[in-house]
Amino acid sequence: MRIPQTAHTSRSWRIHEIAHDFRLEDVWALPTPGGPDDFPRLVRQTAMRDRSTTRSPAARALFATRWRLGTLLGWDGPDSGVGTRVPTLRDRLPADLRDAPAGPGFEALSFTPVYLTDDEWAAELANRTVHAVLHLSWVPDGAGGHRGQMAVLVKPNGLFGTIYMAAIAPFRHLVVYPALMQSIGQRWRDDPARPDQT
Repeated sequence: MRIPQTAHTSRSWRIHEIAHDFRLEDVWALPTPGGPDDFPRLVRQTAMRDRSTTRSPAARALFATRWRLGTLLGWDGPDSGVGTRVPTLRDRLPADLRDAPAGPGFEALSFTPVYLTDDEWAAELANRTVHAVLHLSWVPDGAGGHRGQMAVLVKPNGLFGTIYMAAIAPFRHLVVYPALMQSIGQRWRDDPARPDQT
């Protein structure tokens, strides 16, 4: 469920000091009810996520179209990513985060982990359109439990990136994110925490 941006901005996340020049695009409450120690499970499931597993044909079609366009127009080439077109956010980390593990690498998505704490994890992606941050956190749910929260922060690449982000906004909100929330919830229910994975 999409929630107000203050659900992210009102908390003292480390990402605020690191990505202060990024725009907060979206904040979502994830359908991942759990206990105070379940955040590693959410991180693991996110890193293992494959966009081809979404059950929504519309979302799969949108992803396929985006990646075809990206290939055709050179949006996702090796010279457009983190460390080439833009420096990695890891260069901005204070020593305590830089010296700690960044979290698991992604198996199928193009994100690169930036840092990991007990209750937040950030990963970044860059291409010709945008430099983006996926921020996952673990928050009290107000009913005695906890749940995941996802924020997306972006820095569009010039006027083109700004137009691109505006153009895809309806598709993200009406097709992609609802399918993603359903997929996250289903995976959470199907893959309960096991002692060797928490």
